[in-house]
Amino acid sequence: MRFSTKAIHVGQQPDPTTGATVPPIHVTSTYTQAAPGQSKGFEYSRTDNPTRRNYEAALAALENGQAAAAFASGLAASAAIIGSLLRPGDSLVAFSDLYGGTYRLFERVFRPWGLLPRYTDRTDPAAFGELVDTTTRLVWIETPTNPLLRVLDIAAVVHAVRDAEQRLGMDAERRILVVVDNTFATPALQLPLALGADLAVHSTTKYVGGHSDLVGGAVVAAEARTLEPIRFYQNAAGGVPGAFDCFLAHRGLKTLALRMARHCENAQRIAEWAVSQGAFEKVIYPGLSTHPQHELAKRQMGGFGGMVTCVLRGGFAAASKFMASTRLFSCAESLGGVESLINHPAVMTHASIPREVRERIGIVDGLVRLSVGVEDVADLIEDLQQALRA
Repeated sequence: MRFSTKAIHVGQQPDPTTGATVPPIHVTSTYTQAAPGQSKGFEYSRTDNPTRRNYEAALAALENGQAAAAFASGLAASAAIIGSLLRPGDSLVAFSDLYGGTYRLFERVFRPWGLLPRYTDRTDPAAFGELVDTTTRLVWIETPTNPLLRVLDIAAVVHAVRDAEQRLGMDAERRILVVVDNTFATPALQLPLALGADLAVHSTTKYVGGHSDLVGGAVVAAEARTLEPIRFYQNAAGGVPGAFDCFLAHRGLKTLALRMARHCENAQRIAEWAVSQGAFEKVIYPGLSTHPQHELAKRQMGGFGGMVTCVLRGGFAAASKFMASTRLFSCAESLGGVESLINHPAVMTHASIPREVRERIGIVDGLVRLSVGVEDVADLIEDLQQALRA
């Protein structure tokens, strides 16, 4: 099956009892057993739930993975990867342009625990191989990045990591796993596992859910055995989503391809409009020919995404006034919903990153991040235009 067909049919078999086309939501916490140890495959909903199982099957199919595990948030999914696969003294190599919550997780939760994070500012894939040593267990990248929309060559990063393993004489038991945060692109636009990554991680709060009405996360593995310790952690630590959130996210998957096409179309139009406006010092969008990784994005992605980042002349005062003046773009954290949002990363989503680190990588006070929704694009441009006048 192709993408849109899988999105609608995987994990959506009609209910065998009633014939319901859409399977029922299983909102039970526990399951009655015929006798001790004689269950019908389900015992307790922290461990497994039919609604979650269906949703995980659909996620795995769309990412071209063998297995998936759903979590209560994107950060819960990220924490499960580190907590299940790493031990104190292990190191992790990451690109410096990261979601603020991911940076906070690495630095303020897992560094005191014993994790050794290392960061590169370079998009050159070789930079990741150079930072790898015998303590390294994970290489972690976002692409496109949040919020600067840099695009990293997934296949080339994987190749650099494999070369480094050979150079260091690392055996299969110490294989370094490459993790790609695919939240911004979604599997509708990009398939990291097909490019050699071991794990894809998502905040399903965003485009997967697509309607700003749930919080969730997921990990998808290229090989089922890689997910086994993460599944153990899922049950043992218990950061699982409820059945209703799984139902909503699974329902969101059915329209993901349609929504992403409109997000991309609208974002392209807005980026091109923004370039023509003198109020913006910089406009960042992978679909612009001026983007440094535009050609890579064309090769690696099936569309350029729904996020546009702009830097206003006038710093924080200009950015704050602009954001307070929009009428259709809601000033809010998060992204990926059908409605348009506008965010100030330095104050909002990336405030946990120290100012000197933020500014070094380019998250300045005049920078705003647009999550372009699926409204009529003419209305969105008019809204941004009147906010600029204000």
